[in-house]
Amino acid sequence: MDLNQPAAASYYEDSVAATDRPVRAALVGEQECDVAVVGAGIAGCSAALHLAERGYRVALLEARRAGYGASGRSGGQLIFGLAAGQAALAAAVGAADARRLFDLSVEALALTRGLIERHQIECDYRANHLHVAVRRRHLGEIAAWERELHDTYGYHSARALDREALREHVSSERYLGGLLDPASGHVHPLKYTLGLARAAERAGVRLYENTRVLRYESGDTLRVHSEGGVIRCRHLVLAGNAYLGALAPRLARRIIGVGTYMIATEPLEEQRARALLPTGAAVADLNWILDYFRLSADQRLLFGGRVSYSALEPPGLAESMRRRMLGIFPSLADVRVTHCWGGFLDITMSRAPDFGRLAPNVLYLQGFSGHGMALAGLAGRLAAEATAGTAERFDVFARIPHRDFPGGPWLRRPALVLAMLYYRLRDVLG
Repeated sequence: MDLNQPAAASYYEDSVAATDRPVRAALVGEQECDVAVVGAGIAGCSAALHLAERGYRVALLEARRAGYGASGRSGGQLIFGLAAGQAALAAAVGAADARRLFDLSVEALALTRGLIERHQIECDYRANHLHVAVRRRHLGEIAAWERELHDTYGYHSARALDREALREHVSSERYLGGLLDPASGHVHPLKYTLGLARAAERAGVRLYENTRVLRYESGDTLRVHSEGGVIRCRHLVLAGNAYLGALAPRLARRIIGVGTYMIATEPLEEQRARALLPTGAAVADLNWILDYFRLSADQRLLFGGRVSYSALEPPGLAESMRRRMLGIFPSLADVRVTHCWGGFLDITMSRAPDFGRLAPNVLYLQGFSGHGMALAGLAGRLAAEATAGTAERFDVFARIPHRDFPGGPWLRRPALVLAMLYYRLRDVLG
């Protein structure tokens, strides 16, 4: 895959009505606003919406179409916590800020549910998420995780399940136990992102699609240049994540786009679908290179896994993904796979999100590392707060230290591929 090339059509794109994707004009000529936001994924749409609700004149600039990137192509799983893990966060920023970060991740779940309800976004929301144990060592990790959540973070929503209790949620012999969280869940990610974009437009945001931002000029008044026009503004929010590239070289060194992949089956009979996932929970295992899956509203199994740290699509992708799915649900051997697609998620060295400032009036949001479905919406709200002069909550994230990926522009991907071999072996060998 190439970040600059069109991606394969996903099940999500094929299941969205054309009326939900209106044709929006590109930026032409010179325009003026209070805040320009780059990137119409969840973070950018949320930032634009929350800024407009505060009375700012907002322009939202998208290089392709709203929801084109990871926001509209992901597994759609809404999960508490951050990908880095609480122990790593506490070591990086101290116990007090680690607690604040965790609480903000829980707020992100509530915000997502609130945005869906307030703006009447039809995105197939369902509650319940499971982390499941593949190895015996995972059972000890789950037990310790539950204690940490209850005793250190006061989060009692999540609870550990033994193998027998887990089978009430996942009908597979592969898993030994799990951690169930009813406050987490899943959505159709593209419908959710497009719903946020429509809500932002109703609030007064001007959304320009097919408007790739090439550069910006700093100063009290910023000038944001696209291929066809210029936006003059007082504030800028960069929410393009892995797709920003040369627009912000300093940020590009701190994240890397990792390919991840999904397949969708043909629709299953309702009874057969419920036999696989009786409570409709989304599921993710605890391997480093994880499998994750859930049911769609039309009873397809949406199955994700595999990663490409080289940014090259693995050979025989659809069939290899199907084999992984059958390793969990062998009863689906007669079921046809109708879609196979991939996308890029942005990861940091630490797997912690990277929010901060390139200048007093230039904010950025990136590095969600696979936890962006809920957290990106909160990031947009925090960027709006910081733009308006209330930055305490934004700055909790900005205090997380980050490093560039080693190896420079030519060697950082090969170095990452080699480093990930260790984790692949760890998953295989247990």
